Amino acid sequence: MPVGTLDDLSVAGRRVGVRVDINSPLDDGGLADDARLRAHEQTLSELLEKDARVAVLAHQGRPGGDEFETLATHAERLDELLDAPVSYADANFGTAAREAVESLEPGTAVVLENTRFYAEEYMQFEPEEAGETHLVAGLAPALDAFVNDAFAAAHRSQPSLIGFPQHLPSYAGRVMESELDVLGDVEATERPRVYALGGAKVSDSIDVAWNVLESGLADQVLTAGVVGNVFLLADGVDIGDASADFIYDEGYWDEIDRAADLLDAHGDRIRFPQDVAVERDGERHEIGLNALPGNEGEAAMDIGSETLRMYKSVLADAETVILNGPAGVFEDPTFATGTRELYRAASDVPFSIVGGGDTAAAIRRLGIDGFSHISTGGGACLRLLTGQALPAVEALRHGYDAD
Repeated sequence: MPVGTLDDLSVAGRRVGVRVDINSPLDDGGLADDARLRAHEQTLSELLEKDARVAVLAHQGRPGGDEFETLATHAERLDELLDAPVSYADANFGTAAREAVESLEPGTAVVLENTRFYAEEYMQFEPEEAGETHLVAGLAPALDAFVNDAFAAAHRSQPSLIGFPQHLPSYAGRVMESELDVLGDVEATERPRVYALGGAKVSDSIDVAWNVLESGLADQVLTAGVVGNVFLLADGVDIGDASADFIYDEGYWDEIDRAADLLDAHGDRIRFPQDVAVERDGERHEIGLNALPGNEGEAAMDIGSETLRMYKSVLADAETVILNGPAGVFEDPTFATGTRELYRAASDVPFSIVGGGDTAAAIRRLGIDGFSHISTGGGACLRLLTGQALPAVEALRHGYDAD
């Protein structure tokens, strides 16, 4: 069943609830990075230019965390970014929230309070149950339609994401539409198709590798970071105590076995590091795998030059690359080389997809551009790439029925 988009929605004068994902890093009480707000400019601008009365719903931080704050700063920044007035209301359901929405003039918006200030928003629900929560039941009567543009949160089943489609005609915003068009149609991209999987989300990366290798989506899988170290262990390589202890301390024992099974099944299409960079006397020092055994205090911090040459050679022949996770501890300039050079090589591939989350943050930090598509969602992107359904998208497909 297809998902409706803004092309299917008539909005002039109507009150439209728009769920976005503007959960952003904060710095001294302000926004340290407004990239997620800018991602939703197209959706919000399009609605406001068509004289919709827009109520923005979003979350910020986690309960008890340092970044669990109000959305007042976000509203101020959206007011600067959009060519329309944007106000802020410190309520997200109930009389105050409904009055804030109902008093909107056409072509104006209000940012409602952090949805996670409401306890049930931090719980998981079935769609029908989500539709009966206080947030949804209290706010839905003030709205005429609902738009979900929060792809980055689409893998969650919280009330603000899946509850409103139980009561209102519901549509995908432009971010959601673009993500589903690209990530939901990876099999249509040109081959050879390479997946480069790095970072520390080992379980997610092995899920992706299993899915794309078993289904035939991937011609090659390149591994780096902690993911690459797990595959080295799975291949019987002694990676040294420091790197191995981290993997064991993080509870990745079972992932080593899964990686070994994957190598047995598809080892001819999986590449893992042949050398690594460690810190020695405060400097970057590259060593081959034969120098890792007995290496007690020097953890692998990056892929080495030989690995980078091999991976670049694979990418030079690729037509499509899906990139997820850094190659090492890129936050430290000494060990950013592998991530930076791997990403640059990936950006030269004719069609390149970046898997959001930490990968997108690394790309911004390293100042690399030229990618075909940068996803706004790490977890949602991975889930879609492993063939799993996204609760928020399923709610759009199977929600409100006017009959």
